Amino acid sequence: MSNGLQIRKDAELDFLSLGALIHRLDPGIIPFRKATDCHIHVSGGEFNVAANLADCFGMKTAIASAMSDYPIGDLIAERVRAMGVKAIYKRFKHNGVNGPNMATVYSDRGFGVRGPVVFYNRANEAAAQLKPGDFDWKAIFASGVRWVHSGGIFAALSSTTAELAAEMMKAAKEAGAITSFDLNFREKLWKIAGGEEKAVETIHRIVEHVDVLVGNEEDLQKGLGIPGPEVAAKSKLDPSAFFGMMDKVTRKLPNAKVVATTLREVHSTSRHSWSAVAWINGKTYAAPTAELEVYDRVGGGDGFAAGFIYGLLNGEAPEQAVKLGWAHGALLTTFPGDTTMATLDQVRSFAKGGSARIQR
Repeated sequence: MSNGLQIRKDAELDFLSLGALIHRLDPGIIPFRKATDCHIHVSGGEFNVAANLADCFGMKTAIASAMSDYPIGDLIAERVRAMGVKAIYKRFKHNGVNGPNMATVYSDRGFGVRGPVVFYNRANEAAAQLKPGDFDWKAIFASGVRWVHSGGIFAALSSTTAELAAEMMKAAKEAGAITSFDLNFREKLWKIAGGEEKAVETIHRIVEHVDVLVGNEEDLQKGLGIPGPEVAAKSKLDPSAFFGMMDKVTRKLPNAKVVATTLREVHSTSRHSWSAVAWINGKTYAAPTAELEVYDRVGGGDGFAAGFIYGLLNGEAPEQAVKLGWAHGALLTTFPGDTTMATLDQVRSFAKGGSARIQR
């Protein structure tokens, strides 16, 4: 079964993301109001996919983003290099006092019945100042890019970031690249960016010609303004509500050939049921359900996107692409931080039904 995508074989880059780079402060299971120390994770919804594809799946990836020249910027840039991602930066001069800054995300993991908590400091963020014309797309695409990606988090940062994402998508289509967009609807970000109505208007301009969408039913409703499913899901793991929205999605976005999402039932902070589904070129696919012992849930969705995109780029059958995304996303929740520490062998083993038995 074809995935309906015309993916070029030869290119300098397999994958290019456009998005904000951030650093996440993580005090583990201690709430921030009682924290005395924390770990620093370099992240960003769009960057995570590029980092995962490079580090685990061995693909040639790049990130187009903002970079501010102060020690936090240096820390983030070092981690981008360490993950094997090519950097394409619009550089900003930090004034030593109030920016432009690299955004900070604060999140404690919670424990048991106490859920994770996420909040932000995105004041005077360098990435929010990115605008059309900041990147020479003609030069970037000259040597070939197979797949281009952005997401709703970046689009919510400012009116100019949304315009830049739309500019990139247009340039990518003209250059023959596959385009994908992770709706990643974040209530807190869109609330200060104009609300749901603004979100729908903004995102539609970016995704009207996109090939691949990632997002669950809520993302599709709030990010695209699509009415809710006519059939209610029996549980969070029931794909019927998601699949029931595909006719509405394709009517609004007739160029979309693939729509995919993860399914997660949260029993407690550390115990989740996990699956994934996709609508690919008119056919529906579902991964098995895994019972996860979760160490750090942040980045699991980006882990799925990376494995799924790898499968499609690598010419895997659609069902296998879904399983690779599901397997990689599951493994990512067992590591600290937002980006992968898994190997491709581990992903393929889990996708085939592998277990946690010791490897000797």
